[in-house]
Amino acid sequence: MKESTTASSFERMLDARLVLSVIAAGIMSFSGVTVETAMNVTFPSLMAEFGITTSTVQWMTTSYLLVLATVVPTSSYLNRRFRTRSVFIAAMCFYIAGIVCGFTAISFPMLLCGRILEGVGTGIALPLMFNIITEQAPKKNMGVMMGIGTLVTAMAPAVGPSVGGWLADNYGWRMIFAALLPVLGVAFLLGVFSIRQSHEVSRDPFDVPGWLAIAASFATLVFAVDLGSSLGWTSPAELCLLAAFVVLLVLFVRRERRADHPLISLAVFSQRRFVMGVVALVCLQFVVLGLSFLIPNYSQLVMDTGETEAGSILLPGCVVGACMAPLSGQILDRFGPRRPILVGATCALLGTVLFAALSKRLTTAPAIAIYVCFAFGQSLMVGNTMTESLSFLPAAIKADGNAVINTLQQLAGAIGTSVVTTVVNAAQVGATDMAWATMVGTREAYLLLACVAVVPLASMAWVTARPVQAA
Repeated sequence: MKESTTASSFERMLDARLVLSVIAAGIMSFSGVTVETAMNVTFPSLMAEFGITTSTVQWMTTSYLLVLATVVPTSSYLNRRFRTRSVFIAAMCFYIAGIVCGFTAISFPMLLCGRILEGVGTGIALPLMFNIITEQAPKKNMGVMMGIGTLVTAMAPAVGPSVGGWLADNYGWRMIFAALLPVLGVAFLLGVFSIRQSHEVSRDPFDVPGWLAIAASFATLVFAVDLGSSLGWTSPAELCLLAAFVVLLVLFVRRERRADHPLISLAVFSQRRFVMGVVALVCLQFVVLGLSFLIPNYSQLVMDTGETEAGSILLPGCVVGACMAPLSGQILDRFGPRRPILVGATCALLGTVLFAALSKRLTTAPAIAIYVCFAFGQSLMVGNTMTESLSFLPAAIKADGNAVINTLQQLAGAIGTSVVTTVVNAAQVGATDMAWATMVGTREAYLLLACVAVVPLASMAWVTARPVQAA
């Protein structure tokens, strides 16, 4: 089919090609997050096989999320500069290369290289999926389509531990990578034949200095968080890292304000409700990734369960969230954002508080029930919050807003994983009873996540206080 490259001639329609396009990009994004969280379940096995510590093995997650946080900011430029199908194909090539590298890894550094390649692919694919939705979906169906899209990022953290635990128990951790190859092959074919062009392609130059500044800034922050427990949060080295983060971030902002073709339009931050929506999503992502590490780790080291049972704790919540994600978009389309978002934020907060309150005597059944509550709230909130936040931006900078949301979510995930790992690892250092030390560290981490979970509820209560005025 011949495609038009002019935005004015593209007609928004909810048809099979749009759905298949979202599915194709979504499968890759889903696979990326699934592997990320599936490998959390295998951390004890990886530590034994490669002779590494908890603080080292968590770089499987942190490095991946850090790469996402440096690649996703380029999404607005890639969306303007290249055809949508070409961007999808490039992302798929990176991701498949990473999967093969992980499957054949004979050392931890090689395994880490595979995760980095996967991070590049997912970093391109994740905002691509949302760009397709915001550019091509009819306005009246935007809530439903965003609900389907956010199902990827919201439910993959729950699917990963369940599937990963089962595969690791029965076939070894390498099968987590191998099992994805046929799925990615299907996604590649779907994308090549269904993705269409909905906007004009420009020849804007790439803002290399701006990208280097933001990438270095995020990397410095993640290193600072990761090394905080070992160096001390007030040590000279730690303070230097935090100062470097601030300086690099300031340099990025100054560069973007002066650049003729900025990497990301900072005009998005002039919309206060968009900013508060981003704050809510970032804090929720911090909690989601923190829980996806803590729950399987606690189950194995404290409750003495196997990898399959540990991963399966999140599965019922995953099923509930999967059913609710598109329904939550329909609720938004029909009743508006306030009720579903605030109910979702309340349920997510309640689930996190219950994990903290019951951490001393938690068993599998209550953990499953609590996570169902959390996942229900998450599914009501994530897609609707993103739709609501982007609605405050003019059409010309929605891709920039999408880039900001996805970038900061991935950075929050990297920091969240590092922070909770640091808390648990600090409690384990020098302990003679590893199970007790892990329980104490996990309880402290749950309390921290409960405090963070208050922010999305407060932020979105303010954002949704007045009717939405579409841009």
